Amino acid sequence: MASQFLHAALVAALCVSLAPASLAAGTPAGNAEAGQAKAVACGGCHGADGNSAPEIYAALKAPKLAGQVSEYIAKSLHDFKAGRRVNETMSPQAQAVAEVDIADIAAYFGSQKAKAGTAANKDLLAQGEKIFFKGKGRPDVVAACVGCHGLNGIGNRDWAKIMSRPPVVLAPAIGGQHAGYVSDQLLAYKSGKRATDPGHVMRDIAGRLTEQDIVAVAEYITTLQPR
Repeated sequence: MASQFLHAALVAALCVSLAPASLAAGTPAGNAEAGQAKAVACGGCHGADGNSAPEIYAALKAPKLAGQVSEYIAKSLHDFKAGRRVNETMSPQAQAVAEVDIADIAAYFGSQKAKAGTAANKDLLAQGEKIFFKGKGRPDVVAACVGCHGLNGIGNRDWAKIMSRPPVVLAPAIGGQHAGYVSDQLLAYKSGKRATDPGHVMRDIAGRLTEQDIVAVAEYITTLQPR
């Protein structure tokens, strides 16, 4: 039990102590009002307010962006533009987004309120809740999701208040996200297909989760209402 808490503490410490060179200090804040007009094209897949409807997600696999940490949206767009992250839809779309518009678009979606989803498999909610708040113990120790992603899955929003540069894990908001998207990303980290996590943090965590763990925690996360 002690080793589980130690591991969780170490991972949480990574979230507030290290900074990747790719996210420099002093990134200018975007203008949400200006971003609303610039984000119109994004709304076709992600929803006008960033809450992509379940039926749209089922067809296009576009995640919710409402309430997302704006720096994380900006980082994701840069990752798609640079080829560090690849998606047949987003990779070409990101190329069309001008650098000067990224911060404004990110600010607009970040200012919107995410809407909680509904779990499709309620039998897995208890397991998912346990992983989210307590992680997993031996033999495959996993730190609790809440340590980096925060209560209600609101994301790591306080880094700018405590340090001059963002942490190695710019933990996104995940509360209310489509369960299918959460599970797909965890599986991508688990397989190594996605490798945009500085410090290997998410790949290490996902690698210790079983596929049932992943589905369970994704089902729980979609029910959360970020505040």
